[in-house]
Amino acid sequence: MRYTSLPPELFVNNRLNFRSLLPPGSLALLYAAEKMPRNGDQYFAFRQDSDFFYLSGIEQEKAVLLLFPDCPDPLLREVLFIEAYSSTKEIWEGRVLLADDAKKISGINRVTTHQQWEAILRECMNYAHQVFLNTNEYPKFYPMNDSAQLKFARKIKTQFPLHDFQRSAPLLESLRTVKSPIETDIIQQACHITGLGFKKVLETLKPGMFEFEIEAEITYAFTVNRADSHGYHPIIAGGKNACTLHYNDNNDKLNDGDLLLLDFGAEYANYSADLSRTVPVSGKFSDRQRACYEAVLRVFKAAIPMYVPGNTIAKINESVWMMMEKEMIDLGLFSAEDVRNQNPDAPIYKKFLMHGVAHHIGLDVHDVGSKFTPLAPGMVLTCEPGLYIREEKIGIRIENDILVTANGPVDLMKDIPVEADEIEALMNHSL
Repeated sequence: MRYTSLPPELFVNNRLNFRSLLPPGSLALLYAAEKMPRNGDQYFAFRQDSDFFYLSGIEQEKAVLLLFPDCPDPLLREVLFIEAYSSTKEIWEGRVLLADDAKKISGINRVTTHQQWEAILRECMNYAHQVFLNTNEYPKFYPMNDSAQLKFARKIKTQFPLHDFQRSAPLLESLRTVKSPIETDIIQQACHITGLGFKKVLETLKPGMFEFEIEAEITYAFTVNRADSHGYHPIIAGGKNACTLHYNDNNDKLNDGDLLLLDFGAEYANYSADLSRTVPVSGKFSDRQRACYEAVLRVFKAAIPMYVPGNTIAKINESVWMMMEKEMIDLGLFSAEDVRNQNPDAPIYKKFLMHGVAHHIGLDVHDVGSKFTPLAPGMVLTCEPGLYIREEKIGIRIENDILVTANGPVDLMKDIPVEADEIEALMNHSL
């Protein structure tokens, strides 16, 4: 997290909610993410494990969070373990997180170093009936090196083999899907910065540019507006590339007459936005491109009112797919008779819309949450119908982030241009 400090009450409340879900006598141990080697002595940019950040706010590797609400010793009910201070590490890597810093960030009163770990763990395990860990065992066929979290879990299980070990993920999923007002404010800011990135695209785009140049403009807008980074690798897909759903090469030339599909989102204070827009490289849609764009836009607008408590992502998907099927018939992609005669296990619309149209967002751009769980106030989800006609080099996706409330859905990106006329006007004004 580059710029923003969050109120410790966010993490205090998150821990209180998590602790309330733990069965009596349960101990939770969560291990931080690790730095991932790139080459030699270089590492990829560090990103904290989302569950660990959710409960602590700590942005440092090799940290351990111990939560034991029923521990007889009140001093051991919440303990954060961090690395001991190292002047050498500070010289090479910069300011080191100290105990007082960690207390202010997390709201945890007991912060100590790893030197105390073994003694505190042994005492807590004497009283614990169940142990919740934030790491799952990977299947043996899964081609992945053991992570520090997995090694940590295995070590605990080896030391205390007769304890009952459980996964913390289901408990945290039930909490993380419903955002607090603080979290929705953070996501709103991520959406705002994302909109500034889109505005930069409209001001800059012209035929002959390359996809990576547009990516660079978005990155610039994110950086100067205090985002941490991109929430995920941006999709900058011109022409036929827009029909590749997760295209990320971003290295082709943008040609006059093509559409450009953009799918990107700023990460702010570790929370991600997720936006998709489709614009004409030349600044003006062709008649066919506009007809296809307006079809997706109609469905997009019709879908947003479905984001209400009690509905599910699965039901939204089904409704949107059926609306898009009708639009596809009107666009001449197939006929109503073709639909009547289709294989029900392979509906024709799937050729032109292969993906779902909603997912949770939050600390992860594809955040935790099942498509079958009823929506509840505080959930934030995407709305993203699309249309992909490979033969015509037309790929269109429109996506905003929607907050579910008791009083109806709130579009967190309502101020970001989406109407075809407005997009054309903004682009031509910049030209």
